[in-house]
Amino acid sequence: MERNLSVNKYFRKLAADHVPSHRFDGDTREEWKKWKEDLKPRLIDTLGKMPEKVPLDPETTARWEEDGLVKERVLFNVEDGLSAAAYVFRPNDIEEPVPGILACHGHGAFGKEPVMGNDSSPELAQNIRQHNYDYGLQMAKEGYAVIAIDWRGFGERDDRRKPNYNDVFHGRDICNIHFIRAAVLGMTLLGMDVHDGSCALDYLCDQDYVDPDRIGVMGLSFGGTMTTWMALCDDRIKAADIICYSDRFAHFGMRDVNFCGSQITPGLYELCDVPDLHGLIAPRPLLVEIGVHDECFRVDSAMSCFKEVEKIYSAAECEDKLELDLFEGGHQWSGRKTRHFFEEHLRL
Repeated sequence: MERNLSVNKYFRKLAADHVPSHRFDGDTREEWKKWKEDLKPRLIDTLGKMPEKVPLDPETTARWEEDGLVKERVLFNVEDGLSAAAYVFRPNDIEEPVPGILACHGHGAFGKEPVMGNDSSPELAQNIRQHNYDYGLQMAKEGYAVIAIDWRGFGERDDRRKPNYNDVFHGRDICNIHFIRAAVLGMTLLGMDVHDGSCALDYLCDQDYVDPDRIGVMGLSFGGTMTTWMALCDDRIKAADIICYSDRFAHFGMRDVNFCGSQITPGLYELCDVPDLHGLIAPRPLLVEIGVHDECFRVDSAMSCFKEVEKIYSAAECEDKLELDLFEGGHQWSGRKTRHFFEEHLRL
């Protein structure tokens, strides 16, 4: 046996040879149904012990009108000892309940801010331009009630942005630190974020201007991860738009090391790959956006992923519920099909 001292090379070789135990390999609806019934509970188990919900006790700290919208900043509790900050935007002329959308932000310093159109600094404005990132604001302008929260470790929940911050992280990735902290408690950071997303939907669906039976979710990059898991874990979600999160763990994770502690669970890749995660959303409507020039999730791997999702939706006999937007652009929201997709499936 050839000697090898590179752990990086070891993991790449391991991933190249690995076949997940529950990778979909069927053709019929019966095979799809059995696969989903077997995989989904195992997948949910990888999230670990979930936080316990507490009364939201919501507080609207600011309310203003702009862009033809009512805009609010809301605080609510997600568990004992922790709260979340959210923006909730809605049209200012609502006459009857409208569909709602959970807009998930991606990995970055600003959390929910650019997603909801905050361009108040040159850095925020550039962030929006670079990723066409203000989809939360844009969908509110289209007539939806939109909520966006900061995931744990981002935006207003990033302790590094707090006054009098002491560098307890010593330059380390905050997602990985929080993942380790959660792991020693039998929990996962991804599970915690799914819990917080569920709390955000609790708040949104409790508003009299929202139709709780018409809820969608969308997000870019890590926001695509959260879109995937929210759709898997919360049956209130009726349609999902996954933006630039199509790939394979062997490629973006093991080869490119393009993931963090917010995006994975223990044993996840042992069970399945990204196409399986997307495929588990079937038979609900799914729009997948892939940028030809995306440098985070390369187009060849992304399209390979989508082709497997197609097979799953075909086996589930719901091919008409799956759409692809392959666009000439980078790591960004295309926006070409989103409006029609949600209009069709949430019936705005």
